[in-house]
Amino acid sequence: MSDALRPLVAYLRVSTDRQGKSGLGIAAQRRAIEVFAEANGFWVVAEFEEHESGKGSDALDRRPKLAAALAAARKAKCAVIVAKLDRLSRDVAFIAGLMAQRVPFFVAELGENVDPFMLHIYAALGEKERAMISDRTRKALAEKKAAGVVLGNRTNLAEASAKGADANRAGADAFAANVLPIIASIKASGIETNTGIAVELNARRVRTARDGVWSAVQVRRIVERAA
Repeated sequence: MSDALRPLVAYLRVSTDRQGKSGLGIAAQRRAIEVFAEANGFWVVAEFEEHESGKGSDALDRRPKLAAALAAARKAKCAVIVAKLDRLSRDVAFIAGLMAQRVPFFVAELGENVDPFMLHIYAALGEKERAMISDRTRKALAEKKAAGVVLGNRTNLAEASAKGADANRAGADAFAANVLPIIASIKASGIETNTGIAVELNARRVRTARDGVWSAVQVRRIVERAA
């Protein structure tokens, strides 16, 4: 391998029994890391694949492959890379603890130039998003139950459709909330047009809500949704 390429340690994780048994998602994570490495002058010197499930799985002692990846990165004096931030964890405190390990992390979908502070911001946004969606869902179900609606009634197609539309809107709002800080950082770098922002989002390997590539129209819709 060329000396000009910088080393990376890859960490891949699936977090349910079903995913662990099938390998669901691992191939996509590996491909995202490979694309990042090729585009940014890295080569993967070691790969660690975690299959875990159950409560408390964010405790580092329950993530032996992550611990091994950290050790390998220290030895190689390089960073650990994941495909998406939630492959490290969905918990801000856990990610903060990882930052304290003094091993740098890259997230393929965010690009190379995202510093630890921004990783904390993205993690906090994701955690807040999940809490808000969970709270809204709980309250909505409680209100329906109080109104006498039989939950889980598959014959009530109109109501089910309305709930699905509400869920889709909530998902779109949550996705926009996650992407807007990235768009803001791109604008801060001097890129103002929707076309330029779309190009930069694609360069950073940020995917659209449907896992596609960005266009100027999609950027405009995200900004308009926030407004």
